[in-house]
Amino acid sequence: MTEPEAKLWARLRAHRAAGIHFRNQHAIGNYIVDFCAPRQKLIIELDGSQHLEQADYDSERTAFLQSKGYRVLRFWNNDVMNNIDSVVSVIYDALEK
Repeated sequence: MTEPEAKLWARLRAHRAAGIHFRNQHAIGNYIVDFCAPRQKLIIELDGSQHLEQADYDSERTAFLQSKGYRVLRFWNNDVMNNIDSVVSVIYDALEK
């Protein structure tokens, strides 16, 4: 697990008492997503600079996940490291919808 993933995972795990259960490194089809709340059909992906060069792959992957009924939220690693509260706020806003 990368440092940004570990930082976000600590925050996501802290909300289990609210009935929201996230899994990390969860397999869906041929893909492994960073974080998934299966009951809420929400996927969270953290992207580093390597994703700048694989936009087509990421688009294909997102389309597959959406075809399975999931919503996909993507955040840059830098956002997680420097503004975790805003990232968590966006995630929980998405869960309320």
